Amino acid sequence: MKKRTIFLIILAILVLDQWLKFYIKTTYHLGEEHNMIGQWFKLHFVENEGMAWGWKFGESGSWGKMALSVFRMVAVVFGVYYIFQIVKKKEHPGFIVCVGLIFAGALGNLIDSMFYGMLFENSDFYTRNVAKFLPEGGGYAGFLHGKVVDMFYFPLFEGNFPGWVPVWGGEHFIFFSAVFNIADASISIGLIIILLFQNRFFKKQAAPATHATGETNVAATDDAQVL
Repeated sequence: MKKRTIFLIILAILVLDQWLKFYIKTTYHLGEEHNMIGQWFKLHFVENEGMAWGWKFGESGSWGKMALSVFRMVAVVFGVYYIFQIVKKKEHPGFIVCVGLIFAGALGNLIDSMFYGMLFENSDFYTRNVAKFLPEGGGYAGFLHGKVVDMFYFPLFEGNFPGWVPVWGGEHFIFFSAVFNIADASISIGLIIILLFQNRFFKKQAAPATHATGETNVAATDDAQVL
């Protein structure tokens, strides 16, 4: 696979991811929700201060947020180097594409963390404002402290846990309750495919068989032994 091909794939994911985030951020108020397909596929605007799928690392605005953003930057820099290496070594094309998906997702969320705080007005759940792009007076946070925009919501079904279930017995649940974006989906798809097809991607080539033979300059006779 050529470098140009994998980087075009990465670019396509980044453009789609950033376009949708920009659209949601500048047209939805925080918490706004619209049904797309029935009741099980919705666009629901939330902002994530931590990692993918809403996980957090440290408290909002603390060293944890900064550490996470710096870690993302290091991972992205390493990702560029790693992609060049696996393309150069002509690894399995499927594996290269999966690494590209993971890299594109990490870079997509890193862009949010790096720049969104400086570029957008704060989205406030209580005032239900629609955030402005490049607001007067600057954005809602500094460099590396932006929030990641999430919007895909798939509440497939909901109900209550049976009373006999430990810890959660009787509690209400929604499956699937996570809200995510294209970058998150790209990372997850890349990782899942690698896990499913790891035997194919990392198939070891059999070492060429070696056979002991006699010296080529020795004539083969009934008295000569071939070792």
